[in-house]
Amino acid sequence: MSNSILLKIENNIAYITLNRPEVFNSFNREMALSLQSVFDDCEKNDAVRAMVLTGNGKAFCAGQDLKEVTSPELNPGFKKILEEHYNPIILRIRNIEKPIIGAINGVAAGAGANIALACDVVIADEKVSFIQAFSLIGLIPDSAGTFFLPRLIGFQKASALAMLGDKVSAEEAERLGMIYKYVPSDAFSETVQKTASKMANMPTKALGLIKKTLNQSLTNDLENQLALESKHQIEAAGTEDYAEGVAAFIEKRQPNFKGK
Repeated sequence: MSNSILLKIENNIAYITLNRPEVFNSFNREMALSLQSVFDDCEKNDAVRAMVLTGNGKAFCAGQDLKEVTSPELNPGFKKILEEHYNPIILRIRNIEKPIIGAINGVAAGAGANIALACDVVIADEKVSFIQAFSLIGLIPDSAGTFFLPRLIGFQKASALAMLGDKVSAEEAERLGMIYKYVPSDAFSETVQKTASKMANMPTKALGLIKKTLNQSLTNDLENQLALESKHQIEAAGTEDYAEGVAAFIEKRQPNFKGK
């Protein structure tokens, strides 16, 4: 793993930090591939039951490092950038059957904004802004921005933000339903930690099945979604954590979930 991604695993939580603060954690090829590798490792690691994705320094992520794409020597080209960098990152975030919390500590722009929106639960510092910055340099939203944004906030608002490139404050993002919530700066770290700790101690298999079921709801019709709910509910009911949850409810005690 390169220094562009930091990983700390503690109390069943993987803290994944984008670490190019000198360029506001903008992505180059090395960082994009390293993030994919870290996600893969965390997916396979049974000790990891929740993940936190955040940024080091003043920004969460400013999107693509434009110096890379304007360098004759370094530029991988947009085909590689999308097909080998951002698309695989988004697919990993959505397909890993563990909860991923987007802890948005600073500005999230371009691909950085859309990576944030792909997370399962997004908590933002009150000073954060989200920017669909693509149109401002003659591009279109990528990293699933055109997929998630209209589903989160509606077609008209998404169209305006994508075309105009307006900044959206953390407070406005919560009001629109773009994110789960924003919190004051002095409570941000504690809120993220408490949320991650709660999720790391919940029934991990059930959370993964919730994620799978919600993913397919984005394209399923009602009949197929009901059938999928039945399938995944039966699977959840066969887990050790379900048995523990029912026993704890009957015995009027706190459950001790193991993620199995």
